[in-house]
Amino acid sequence: MADGAATHCPYCALQCAMTLTVPAAAEAPPEVTGRDFPTNRGGLCRKGWTSTSLLEHPGRVTEPLLRGADGVHRPVDWDTALHLAATAVRETRAAYGPDAVGVFGGGGLTNEKAYQLGKFARLALGTSRIDYNGRFCMSSAAAAGIRAFGLDRGLPFPVADLDGASTVLLLGSNVAETMPPFVQHLRGARDAGGLIVVDPRRSATAALTSDGAGLHLQPLPGSDLALLLGLAHVVIHEGLAAQAYIAGRTADYPALARSVAGYWPERVQSLTGVPAGLVRETARRLADGARRGGSYVLTGRGAEQHVDGTDTATAAINLALLLGLPGSARSGYGTLTGQGNGQGGREHGQKADQLPGYRKITDPAARAHVAGVWGVPEALIPGPGVPAVELLASLGQPDGVRCLFVHGANVAVSAPDANAVTAGLRRLDFLVVCDFFVSETAAEADLILPVTQWAEEEGTLTNLEGRVLRRRRAVTPPAGVRSELWIMARLAELLDAPSTFSEDPETVFEELRRASAGGPADYSGIDYAMLDRGEEAYWPYPAGSAGTPRLFLEAFAHPDGRAVFTPVTPRRRTPSAGSAGSARSGDAGAPMTLVTGRWLEHYQSGAQTRRVPALVDARPEARLQLHPSAAAAQGIDDGALVLVANGRGEVLCRADVSPDIRPETMFLPFHFPGVESANRLTEAVTDPVSGMPEFKTSQVWVRSVAAGAPAVALQSEGAS
Repeated sequence: MADGAATHCPYCALQCAMTLTVPAAAEAPPEVTGRDFPTNRGGLCRKGWTSTSLLEHPGRVTEPLLRGADGVHRPVDWDTALHLAATAVRETRAAYGPDAVGVFGGGGLTNEKAYQLGKFARLALGTSRIDYNGRFCMSSAAAAGIRAFGLDRGLPFPVADLDGASTVLLLGSNVAETMPPFVQHLRGARDAGGLIVVDPRRSATAALTSDGAGLHLQPLPGSDLALLLGLAHVVIHEGLAAQAYIAGRTADYPALARSVAGYWPERVQSLTGVPAGLVRETARRLADGARRGGSYVLTGRGAEQHVDGTDTATAAINLALLLGLPGSARSGYGTLTGQGNGQGGREHGQKADQLPGYRKITDPAARAHVAGVWGVPEALIPGPGVPAVELLASLGQPDGVRCLFVHGANVAVSAPDANAVTAGLRRLDFLVVCDFFVSETAAEADLILPVTQWAEEEGTLTNLEGRVLRRRRAVTPPAGVRSELWIMARLAELLDAPSTFSEDPETVFEELRRASAGGPADYSGIDYAMLDRGEEAYWPYPAGSAGTPRLFLEAFAHPDGRAVFTPVTPRRRTPSAGSAGSARSGDAGAPMTLVTGRWLEHYQSGAQTRRVPALVDARPEARLQLHPSAAAAQGIDDGALVLVANGRGEVLCRADVSPDIRPETMFLPFHFPGVESANRLTEAVTDPVSGMPEFKTSQVWVRSVAAGAPAVALQSEGAS
């Protein structure tokens, strides 16, 4: 086993650096030491410190498991498992066509696995039906970035640049809980009184604005777009805009100016609940910070996971452009990538409409280039598929996906309208899940294939600032476990796939380099040797260059070099047939707005963190945060059992009565399964541009559950 492996945390996109040291006691997991690195500077959160406890977890899947006729999973050997999977593919294609086979990937896969998964889907399976869970968390910001700048990279500057900022506007991101080491980069803004947090809750991040450190704006859920239009209005009408920058570096300003004319602060107050004075003060602080050379606008999922999420992110970019921030050496705009490889995972082909290098799959030149690297005729590469929500809705349907492969995702918990997704999984003819635990999605599988965990594999990831990092193997995986690269290579061989599929990560990365060359996300100048030497590698990094730590300093990525203003306006929101209005007529009280999000102790669907004792002890169950006035109106006491419901499903959990949330709003973490699963309530309606689902404004009813009700009855009532 390796000793003292320098690697990175397996969780969020901050990708905190750590060293794993194997102790003398062979049965003990590797010891974690924080490593000095620009993103975390030696710090880690609770998840990072406990990350190795899962490597030898007793619930680990260490051999292929096949579901029997009785529904029980039993071990089979690898040859049997792979032949069953290959047979299912052949039979599905013969009966229904190649697009009846689907693939669902993940933003936690290494660049090598994400790249080869896209190639595997299109060449070995012959399907266009591939997408991934990054569609749930980054697609709107990505679409807005491409719309405005011609290129999407979450942060187009190094994280450490934020250290010098005097003003930071943070919309819809609770970084103090989701990526705690990030908070140190906000210290300068806090010291200057310039940290501005937009969140309907007084989150841990919003609390950082206390004692003169900044401002907390608490808008109605779903009203961030109107707030941003109001800020733009103030910037323009108070003469705060960077006119020389606008004239020299942007396009379509007159249309943008007209579009925000109707969003004066008092009207914005009526739309958002944010006082008009705070709207003006926020705009003025941002402009003052920009003049002094240190102002940033950052967005997160709270602003983006809406049916108008692309437009909301666009409005944030418009505001930043008005102030002259993007492409400046000391100011900027960025979006905070969530998943560990959320950036790299969307660049190299597991997204429905993309080929490696962030190329469009509909671009003839891109198709020809990638086909040349793969050594296949261009016509053999399928066209664009469908985004994740549409893909999941098609499961088991007559013209939909009948055989599905899932890699690095737990859609039974993480997808919107989770009850419908689970029903779709059960309609499939054959479901293959690659995982290291029996997640809620794996529990539905016909075949579970055990795969390596992060500390057992080599590879690369790309963090939230577009920096490519090395993942290094520290321990040997259990004997029956295989890497996904190996699985894809073996299945491709069984399916007589064209091209080549390697199980060696460096070989795959070398091919990725060639496939990405000349594309927007060009990795051709990066190799393992330079990463192992500790050299910085920010894409685009064409061969022969020094990479690009800071994008847009000279020009934006549109052909004319200018950034584009795009006018946007809020759309009218109407409750769907599955909203609170269609809940049981016996429910009392008015419907409320449910916001979902993360807690410090857990990550994504919780499939990993719910197995870490220290984290579970701290947060053992879901809690519904609601305001004291809302609780009193419903007769709900703190800690009481409550039922949260709408026409899509029901959730059973305990109440957390707190003044740190707006009275008409409730918050529920999405890390828990079963009767505590928040996504039983969210709606599978999507942004028309990005395909991002609406996670943040579900209409629900809540009521107290009678004290003393039998636990079995409550579990039954909470199930849907």
